[in-house]
Amino acid sequence: MRKTRLTWTVLGLALTSSAAAFCGFFVAKADSKLFNRTNQVIIARDGNRSVFTMMNDYSGSVKDFARIVPIPVVPKREDIRIGDPSIVKKLDAYSAPRLVEYFDENPCAPVPPPMPMAAPTSAPVEDRAALRAQAQGVKIEASYQVGEYDILILSASQQSGLAAYLRGEGYKLPAGADSMLGGYLKSGMKFFVVRVNVERFEQAGGGFLNPIVLSYTSEKFMLPIRLGTLNSPGEQDLTVYLLSPQGRVETSNYRTASIPTNKEVPLLVKNQFASFYRHVFRRAYEREGKNVALLEYAWNTNNCDPCSTEPPTPEELKEAGVFWRQEDWGRAPASSQDVPAGPAKPVYLTRLHVRYTAATFPQDLHFKVTNNQTTFQGRYILRHPYQGSASCAAMTSYRAELKRRNEAQAQTLANLTGWDITHIRQRMQGNQ
Repeated sequence: MRKTRLTWTVLGLALTSSAAAFCGFFVAKADSKLFNRTNQVIIARDGNRSVFTMMNDYSGSVKDFARIVPIPVVPKREDIRIGDPSIVKKLDAYSAPRLVEYFDENPCAPVPPPMPMAAPTSAPVEDRAALRAQAQGVKIEASYQVGEYDILILSASQQSGLAAYLRGEGYKLPAGADSMLGGYLKSGMKFFVVRVNVERFEQAGGGFLNPIVLSYTSEKFMLPIRLGTLNSPGEQDLTVYLLSPQGRVETSNYRTASIPTNKEVPLLVKNQFASFYRHVFRRAYEREGKNVALLEYAWNTNNCDPCSTEPPTPEELKEAGVFWRQEDWGRAPASSQDVPAGPAKPVYLTRLHVRYTAATFPQDLHFKVTNNQTTFQGRYILRHPYQGSASCAAMTSYRAELKRRNEAQAQTLANLTGWDITHIRQRMQGNQ
């Protein structure tokens, strides 16, 4: 069996005053590929209905791939589908923390009038498998074939029986899994168990595994992360893209804090933005006590400023799980099945970044939808000095202000990243 890389999608002074406005030229983005061991999840939520598209990287033989996801209900076959892997990439690029740059005007030129601000814009269960499950006190609630996957929905009366059944079926459970499975059983959770059907995978041409999208209705708005800590070598990063018609989504059992934003940094950051943002995130994560969800983006998807990509289209948002009628759909649906009836609603995107271990996040993530529609993005500003020649009183003041601005940028960079400020100053001198 050949080795392949697989992606499975289931389950941040007068001269600077204009920087407060969200405008400028987009330079770079800090997408999730900057971080190792990163899982990505999309959750569209309205009322008690959730649509999950969950992504994590897996390297190895497809015959060894399996996934166990605790869920609160037993989904029907029509609630499970193959998704489009490009949707996660689109939301990642659209919402990633970004670098923008401005260019100072000639300080001797007349000041133009201010511009007006724009308006914000199932296969039958095999008898033998059922008998094996029954002998362990495990019930196969449902069994489905979806694309290249074989899917079981399991419930159980006790943790030992469930663990024994899974091991008997060839699943390799890490140390500590038995008691953790028991905790989920006590809270009434079921188990969404996925394995690759190698024959169907090969018939489809192999390569990347397709996404799986899961829909269900439950009062529980949560994401189970604890099982993933059992076989993790250390810290894991999780990026969650939460789509709601009301406003921001926050964690309800952990704090939600904002990544530092709208900070003016030296020009040297332009060529090392990836390293810069990794240090910004780690420093913010450590300052917040390592048990916090960091907000990197929050915005209505009908616009952005600055935009790293075009906003997702209504069709792309529908693929991402949005099941309510969107306010900017812009045309009648092709059929009554395309968009649910009812009044149009916006689509508000929240991007949360969580770095977690078993010690720092002993509970699964629980979320709450809020009515907060304040826009936010992780945004870092480069400001190029005026390079032309001019002579006036304002130019003298401008050059003096540049020295103060450069020092303020150096101190900001040191504070954001923890880098040595003496080294920063030396590098800034070299760039001039």
